[in-house]
Amino acid sequence: MDKMRRFAILPIAMLVLAACQSGGDDGSPVASSGGDDGSPVASGGTGNGGSTACDDASGDDLLAQVCEAGVILVSTDPNYAPQSFQNPDNSFEGFDIDVANAIGEYLGLEVQFETPDFSAVTAGSWSGRWDMSVGSVTVTPERAEALAFTTPYYFTPAQMAVSEASGITDIEGLAGETVCVGADTTYLFWLDGSLNLGEGGEIAIEAPEGVESTTLPTDQECAQAIAAGRTEFVGWLSSSTTVDAAIAEGIELVEIGDPVFFEPLAVAFDLSGPDPASMVEAVNAALAAWAEDGSLTSMSEQWFDGEDLTSTE
Repeated sequence: MDKMRRFAILPIAMLVLAACQSGGDDGSPVASSGGDDGSPVASGGTGNGGSTACDDASGDDLLAQVCEAGVILVSTDPNYAPQSFQNPDNSFEGFDIDVANAIGEYLGLEVQFETPDFSAVTAGSWSGRWDMSVGSVTVTPERAEALAFTTPYYFTPAQMAVSEASGITDIEGLAGETVCVGADTTYLFWLDGSLNLGEGGEIAIEAPEGVESTTLPTDQECAQAIAAGRTEFVGWLSSSTTVDAAIAEGIELVEIGDPVFFEPLAVAFDLSGPDPASMVEAVNAALAAWAEDGSLTSMSEQWFDGEDLTSTE
């Protein structure tokens, strides 16, 4: 099985359900590339003189509230390169960051990033501490009880890696060993046998019998702990993109086996807060337009070594 194999989940047609035609003169959303650093930038205009979804926002739902404030608070992971990371000057970069900034520009809103623990994001009940999560949240039926999801904006394989010193060469070799994962992640759920990806999700490999798990607040901390010499765990399970980035940085890890499962990642909103339905609709329209005109693909290829992870095809 090819490492970056796509799986037939949540077909891209889902994007079209929420989509308008992109780039036309009919008031539909457009996206364009070409920031000062060469990164893709989504247009805040909609092809009709620069209006945004906020122009039609009313009432007291989430979209109306953020439009009135002029700012959208976005939760993301500050230590999850290349999806998202925080620089020493407190600026943020990464694929998720580009997507979040593009959504803000599309809506005509300033974006401010928040960095809560991932477990706080997936639990819901955000109490207004942030409005939206663009933090590589996997869609699962359990999470959908607390969160509203957009259509997925990208898809990643879950890749197992082990320390070079472990000598382990396959997944079966992890039986009885301990693997580090981020807290409350799908990687943890795979290890304990509770992962449910819903209709169309694919769990390619079951966890070996007797494998143990330990958690740290974020995925990358597992790799960084191995680099620091910690030996209480030998393996690390995370997105293939994050594993590749850690190895590229020189951390002495080696990937073993094929991806163990494949997951859809979406923008998330709190169901216990202001009604997010119109916000979901607006973001879906933007994602669909960027999928159609190639802007989303450009963002993916920029951050994932030329790989387009925005489609299952």
